[in-house]
Amino acid sequence: MASCLMVMGTGSDVGKSLLVAGLARIAVRRGLKVLPFKPQNMSNNAAVTADGGEIGRAQALQARAAGVPLSVDMNPVLLKPQTDIGAQVVVQGRMAGTARAAEYRGWRDRLIPKVLESFARLAARSDLVLIEGAGSVSEVNLRAGDIANMGFATRVGAPVVLVGDIDRGGVIAQMVGSHALLPEDELSLIKGFIINRFRGDVRLFDGGLTEIETRTGWKSFGVVPWLPAAARLPAEDAVALDTPRDPGPGGLKIAVPMFARIANFNDLDPLKLEPQVALTMVPPGQPLPVADLIVLPGSKATIADLAFFRAQGWDVDLAAHVRRGGRVIGICGGYQMLGRVIEDPDGIEGPAGAVPGLGLLDVETRLGGDKALVETTGTEITTGAAVRGYEMHVGVTTGPGTARPMLRLADGRPDGATGHDGRVAGCYLHGLFGADGYRAALIEALTGRRPVPVDYEASVEAALDALADHLEAALDIEALFAAAARPVLP
Repeated sequence: MASCLMVMGTGSDVGKSLLVAGLARIAVRRGLKVLPFKPQNMSNNAAVTADGGEIGRAQALQARAAGVPLSVDMNPVLLKPQTDIGAQVVVQGRMAGTARAAEYRGWRDRLIPKVLESFARLAARSDLVLIEGAGSVSEVNLRAGDIANMGFATRVGAPVVLVGDIDRGGVIAQMVGSHALLPEDELSLIKGFIINRFRGDVRLFDGGLTEIETRTGWKSFGVVPWLPAAARLPAEDAVALDTPRDPGPGGLKIAVPMFARIANFNDLDPLKLEPQVALTMVPPGQPLPVADLIVLPGSKATIADLAFFRAQGWDVDLAAHVRRGGRVIGICGGYQMLGRVIEDPDGIEGPAGAVPGLGLLDVETRLGGDKALVETTGTEITTGAAVRGYEMHVGVTTGPGTARPMLRLADGRPDGATGHDGRVAGCYLHGLFGADGYRAALIEALTGRRPVPVDYEASVEAALDALADHLEAALDIEALFAAAARPVLP
């Protein structure tokens, strides 16, 4: 059976996901078979596994770093928020239902066996399982029934490395405060800590390390300097979008409205890497800027996000954009919004009923039926370029506009729709912009100039290698891997 090591954080978005990915790549370089595992994830960024399930996008990146296929066991419980107080619950890759926050506590007893079952399968076929926690290690108010952090670690005896983010400030208090809140049996599992995202000369924090070590008794595994290359890797969830980014110097302006329940926004990552492109994520409260292309991304709750879109006045901005001759592409939920109507007869997203769409495509969507979860390939019809990605949606879109599909899939099925003048289009294929040929053809169509080729997949691999090199230089890797131990399974 494999050894295991669990990476937890003093809070959310401290860099756990990328640290696990980097450690996975390092371990593979040393000849180990590594599998990533996150007992419970909360994210609307998901990936499709080969067997037609879904897991958090972070575990997909970690699996890529480890050079292994995706498995639903890598993230046995995935919570996909649909409202501020409720989420879809995905168990071992399949939707098991929806639950409000208070109701979810009642789910935990039946989820624990599934979590342990998935973990045992991974441990049986690897040398090392790298486990990622969720949120904060010190959320003692949520300890009862916890399956994401110490609740899982104590069940299997997983040794823990605690990560704090110095960039957000107060990292000494994060560490010492976590130590003060945890009971002795949980403290005994923590083998040391990592300080992440340090800007400047790390030697300036030597006194801080000594302070933390003295007050907690934990070993420092090192300080990780800020790594700009990490921005080239997919973010786990929409928290990353809260920090505004420079849209870049490119002359081609692409704008993306940030829905309240934006999903699978990693679709946009390849566009960020194009030097010709200035990609702007438009937050609520700001108008859609003048742009060459507006992309409506995926949504976990299409009808609610359509209402949100209108509440921002973005429907007016989008109509003006189209009148000026601007291009529009909708992906999945964004595609559904572009149609004439969205019907929800079974109340999948809320009260049963129908709402008018934006009316830019002559299609209508009826929510319901089984969730489509499938990897696929095909051709973008206008450019003739090959595309690949995955479908992840509930509902069927029909209407005259589908007679002018955007894509022709490998199995012969048409996908999506295109407006009469070709300036508005949409489809269900996530990952569309990751196809280098299609992305280049799109940029050429919008600018009149063929762009310098960018190999997106190679750039992700290079970023993972750079992350691993960065961690090798910053951390005591030998001590980290030595801290791993065999789990104790029930």
